[in-house]
Amino acid sequence: MPELELNERKQRLLMALVERHIRDGQPVGSKTLASSGSLPVSPATIRNVMAELEDIGVLYSPHTSAGRVPTELGYRMYVDALLRSAPMNQPRAGALKKELEHLLDVDQSPQELVTRASRALAELTRMAGVVVVPRREVTTLRQVEFLPLSERRVLVVLVVNRAEVQNRVIHTDRDYSDTELKQAANYINRTYGGCNLDAICDGLLSTMRSDKDQMDALMQTTMDVAAKALQQEGEGSGDYVVSGEANLLGMAQADNLDRMRDLFDAFNRKRDILHLLERSVHADGVQIFIGREAGYQVFDECSLVSAPYQANAGTVGVLAVVGPTRMDYEKVIPTVDITARILSATLGKL
Repeated sequence: MPELELNERKQRLLMALVERHIRDGQPVGSKTLASSGSLPVSPATIRNVMAELEDIGVLYSPHTSAGRVPTELGYRMYVDALLRSAPMNQPRAGALKKELEHLLDVDQSPQELVTRASRALAELTRMAGVVVVPRREVTTLRQVEFLPLSERRVLVVLVVNRAEVQNRVIHTDRDYSDTELKQAANYINRTYGGCNLDAICDGLLSTMRSDKDQMDALMQTTMDVAAKALQQEGEGSGDYVVSGEANLLGMAQADNLDRMRDLFDAFNRKRDILHLLERSVHADGVQIFIGREAGYQVFDECSLVSAPYQANAGTVGVLAVVGPTRMDYEKVIPTVDITARILSATLGKL
């Protein structure tokens, strides 16, 4: 996004136009803005300013005779101005905090809290609420076994933490014999038994970046198989709870139903949304992705407002609201922020 500085008049007009478009869902014309009383200038002056904002890519006209609507850049400038302005008014913030504290209490398990938080986000914003399941603070490898299957597949049996057994199937680049896999498992158990899986994954990835031509056959097998098997576990929970998808259908227009179906498919696949949310894990507070800022085509006409949540002084997950770019950012941003804070506080008491 280019860096633009708007003078006070252009900034006020942009803010008024975006707020009107969010409220009504229609292109906004100069007469509408003039009659609102929010801008003490003539319709002709408003038209000129709107034309200037269109020239620099902040607004566009969907039809030749229609008013204007904000572009992604227009929404970004609006949101940035909101974040710079005064925070949510105290009575409204207090009411929201009280409602969320009632929904998220310590008499629930972490899984129940995540589900309730997702529902609360959906109900309060009338959009989709997404909450990543908390990751374990430490996942310790006790033992691993690799068993060859057909069609270049390997069954991975992981024993982690005290005695938790997990099975998964990975796909490999070539067939491995039973002997090769046993040797690889023995090496990992001997070298990494009792270690944090995140540390193991970092070590494996570091080794894989070295020259594979200098590795012996055992190490090549170990790197190829173990990196796939253990990295899946070390990357986090890999799951989330989503509520309120039906809210998005009510906002869909007839000409973007296919795109909405693609978004629902993305909710089911989870991979793209999880990758997007992972970008917010280390964020300081609320992160906002508008349209193509997300980097995934399925989100081109959507916005995602996210924030990390914590437990025991460490980030354990991310929550978010997903909706159209024409969402009520003034309401959604503080709702996401306060929900993350209250979920963090509640998890910290468990």
